[in-house]
Amino acid sequence: QVQLVESGGGLVQPGGSLRLSCMVDGKTSRIDDMGWYRQTPGKGQELVAMINTDGSTNYAYSVKGRFTISRDHAKTVFLQMDSLKPEDTGVYLCYANVLFVNPHGEFVAMKPWGKGTRVTVSS
Repeated sequence: QVQLVESGGGLVQPGGSLRLSCMVDGKTSRIDDMGWYRQTPGKGQELVAMINTDGSTNYAYSVKGRFTISRDHAKTVFLQMDSLKPEDTGVYLCYANVLFVNPHGEFVAMKPWGKGTRVTVSS
């Protein structure tokens, strides 16, 4: 069983910073791209940032220059959020495209999601 474990959300004032972390928990053969979505009352669900295995990244236009996504050599992806705005408020969910071997010895591709961590930007 592969799960994603998130941490780092909370309450911050406008202009402040937060750092989110998401770790892949479980045995995997390969982890491909990883990233973060967010759910906000006004926009629904949107892709915030994603990072490939070669380190290339993509960001939503609204967060470019303020957010930075990175990953370590193991199983964790980070989202550094600076210059936060009230419109960044929402629930942030991480995902990962992974490959693992099931009990039958078969390779299985899946896209697990974290449970979400709440970010509130307010004075």
